[in-house]
Amino acid sequence: MKLRVQNSRRGIALIIVMIVIIVLGVLAGGFAYSMRVEMTLARRANFEPDLEWIGRSGVELARFVLAQPIPNEPWDSLDQKWAGGSGIRPGTQAMNTVPTILEEISLENNQVGEGRFSIKIVDAERKMNINLADEPILKQALFLAGVDPSASSSIVEAILDWRDPDDDPRIGGAESAYYLKLDPPYVAKNGPIDDISELLLIRDITPEMFWGGQSGAGNHLLPHSSQPLARGRRRLSRDETDLPPRVGLADLFTAISARQINVNTASAEVLQLVPGVDPLMVQNILRHRGEFPIGPGELAALMPGVGQALFSVRSFTFEVTVDAEIAGVKKQYKAMLRRNSPNSPRDIQVLYLHGA
Repeated sequence: MKLRVQNSRRGIALIIVMIVIIVLGVLAGGFAYSMRVEMTLARRANFEPDLEWIGRSGVELARFVLAQPIPNEPWDSLDQKWAGGSGIRPGTQAMNTVPTILEEISLENNQVGEGRFSIKIVDAERKMNINLADEPILKQALFLAGVDPSASSSIVEAILDWRDPDDDPRIGGAESAYYLKLDPPYVAKNGPIDDISELLLIRDITPEMFWGGQSGAGNHLLPHSSQPLARGRRRLSRDETDLPPRVGLADLFTAISARQINVNTASAEVLQLVPGVDPLMVQNILRHRGEFPIGPGELAALMPGVGQALFSVRSFTFEVTVDAEIAGVKKQYKAMLRRNSPNSPRDIQVLYLHGA
């Protein structure tokens, strides 16, 4: 009996020791992980000033590339250097299309001291400015985003209420009285949209509607849309159309851009936003610019009967993404640049620059 008690006590002691070892192991692992995180953060903090200067170097390179005038090309297109293209037309001499200095510049893996950076430049004029979109354009955008037509009218009213200066709701719209009842409460903007993500604050606009059914966060751009176009302007159901997987409102709109859409960079879906632009026109535009960029004198021929107020062949606002790296530490920076005049290409202003 005494031996059995001693064995029982030894078993309990062994279990306690094992528990202590496990607890100490977990604590040691947690401490090691915490130290690793702290060392990584300290390392990042050490390189933060250098990364910022590398990011600024990327923005300055983007400014330089955008500032170079291209002879005989009074347009901006996706095959130019700033957009990642070569800018060399088939059958032409490189010197006649691309300034020699641009041929020698790379947008990727540029060395700066011990660090390096890559840049990506995207024009905002490939999308429509949300602050200029009227009711027909907003309805067409929601149709392209796959929204049921029976629900789109109230969403359009809510968007217009968000932008207008008063606090009087439209029929089917929403103003501050609605948003103040939410948790957390907030008020309607009652002014121009400054960031396209504001649409997510507007009543009934869902993340799926904003990003698109298969776009995914961050995949905002459709520069080379080759998908079938919608058949006509009639509001067909999803099953009746040949539309590609749903685009999102973020694919169609921007909050910062000039007043006109660049037909050389816009997607097929963005071109279809404007009333009067039918699928045949869009197909002609895509086919034409696939062979050679559209010039300023060709818009009227390609878009007969459509007002030219919303279309152009130039871009003025550019978003620059800089991926900076030094000693394995990486950081991304975003900047918005504004080309103030096509006649003064070197006049390029930095509207903002921040770490992503």
